Amino acid sequence: MAPALSFKTIGIMGKPKHKEVGETIMTLYRHLLDEGYQPLVEDSVASDLDVKADHQATWQTIGENANLVIVVGGDGSMLYAARLMASYNIPLLGVNRGYLGFLTDIQPQQVTEKVSEVLSGEYSQERRFLLEADIDGENNKERYSDALNDIVLYPGEISRMIEFEVYINDSFVYSLRGDGLIISTPTGSTAYALSAGGPIMSPSINAISLVPMFPHTLSSRPISIDAESKVDIVFSQANENEARLSCDGQVRFPVAPGEKICIRKRKEDLWLLHPKDYDYFSLLRTKLGWGSKL
Repeated sequence: MAPALSFKTIGIMGKPKHKEVGETIMTLYRHLLDEGYQPLVEDSVASDLDVKADHQATWQTIGENANLVIVVGGDGSMLYAARLMASYNIPLLGVNRGYLGFLTDIQPQQVTEKVSEVLSGEYSQERRFLLEADIDGENNKERYSDALNDIVLYPGEISRMIEFEVYINDSFVYSLRGDGLIISTPTGSTAYALSAGGPIMSPSINAISLVPMFPHTLSSRPISIDAESKVDIVFSQANENEARLSCDGQVRFPVAPGEKICIRKRKEDLWLLHPKDYDYFSLLRTKLGWGSKL
């Protein structure tokens, strides 16, 4: 059993200029002060709130000094924070102020109660891996990002099919014409990949899924492979226009005909804390509307 974590400095991140997020952050901020903790609120959020200057910090300062980062917002806010904080190896805890909230466990009306429980040692923890994408084409443009949910290749123009080839560990797998390809982690398997017909993967599985989007063939199906695999996608020279590569829907690059996209598992992973009553399958039932026990 892992030793209990010690919390003193608590980072707070969230969606800037969002009224409900701001209200929850201020409730959390005042609660942490009252309980004797040192809160550090990301400056892009704190600038619109009543947060003391010495409690405002850049995300880099939060990463270097915090023992825990609490993310207030939706899954998009958690994706943003995850990519930044994974390098610092500090845990993240999510407060849901978004729509679905697969990654943000605590409801705003319970924020002080549940955060106090976690800070007193009542939590579970898990690690989730990220992917990284690098585009290395003939023109040697260096474009890189990582992703907790997914990496998506899609057309640069609407209603245009694209053609590409997929290689796994340097072995040719298939060529495909369609609307693109989603490369998803288990965390992202309940996001865009789910809408495209991909499998739901338990977060503990060390695998990624490749989910074609509207392929121009009836035989194309999603496949799941070992997450340690090397995935290369070659954007065919036959394409007349650029494509786009999206990482978590937040970072985007152009991809020119003939360029290769190299996708790997990132060395650093995401460290998540959950309230003690967290249950992944209960979460799926609630968020996806599955039937409950009679």
